[in-house]
Amino acid sequence: MARLPRLDFPGIAQHIVQRGNDRQACFADDADHLHYRQELGQAALKHGCDLHAYVLMTNHVHLLVTPHEIGAVSRMMQAIGRRYVGCFNARYRRTGTLWEGRFKSALVDSADYLLTCYRYIELNPVRAGMVAKPADYRWSSHAHNALGAHESRITPHPLYLGLGANAIERQLAYRELFNAELGSNKIDDLRAHTQQQKAWGSDRFRQQIEALTQRSASVRPRGRPKSSDK
Repeated sequence: MARLPRLDFPGIAQHIVQRGNDRQACFADDADHLHYRQELGQAALKHGCDLHAYVLMTNHVHLLVTPHEIGAVSRMMQAIGRRYVGCFNARYRRTGTLWEGRFKSALVDSADYLLTCYRYIELNPVRAGMVAKPADYRWSSHAHNALGAHESRITPHPLYLGLGANAIERQLAYRELFNAELGSNKIDDLRAHTQQQKAWGSDRFRQQIEALTQRSASVRPRGRPKSSDK
């Protein structure tokens, strides 16, 4: 059966996850992280994608990106894959695939959903027990978004810009978002929508996407429905 095309619209942010094949490491040392970030920045610029947030974990990556046109995200990810994987394989004298098939992506609604996705991405190292707080992790966008460390590859989303009248106010407001716990229900919900490549947001947002695509944008429930008792 042919695969359905991704939910993909210009100007709507996407949460992207790409995992290492069979959970193997995609980054062995600092040089690998630096190389991936370089390729990410160049590919985002070349293919018309605004990168808002990212985290490079040991065996997977999370990105929050807004494409300028349909297909831009796929072209960006393909470009990164070709260049990064080729160098990774040559460096470690390996062959074959590095990533676990196609990347997963979910459309992300505005307001609370998008800023929650920012937090979800940058809190990954904390949830994994790698650091005590997101500022302690070097390979994410948190230093830029929360602390003002310059990173030219990042383009702030309009909702991030709306957090304050200037950079200092925005960074303070952004840091304050991390004082509230990111509940397991939100984490599970975003994960499910990304895994199934659906639209994560309000009912109205999903209905709008469904009207535009003429297909379901809602997650499927796990398992088979229980039969009713007679």
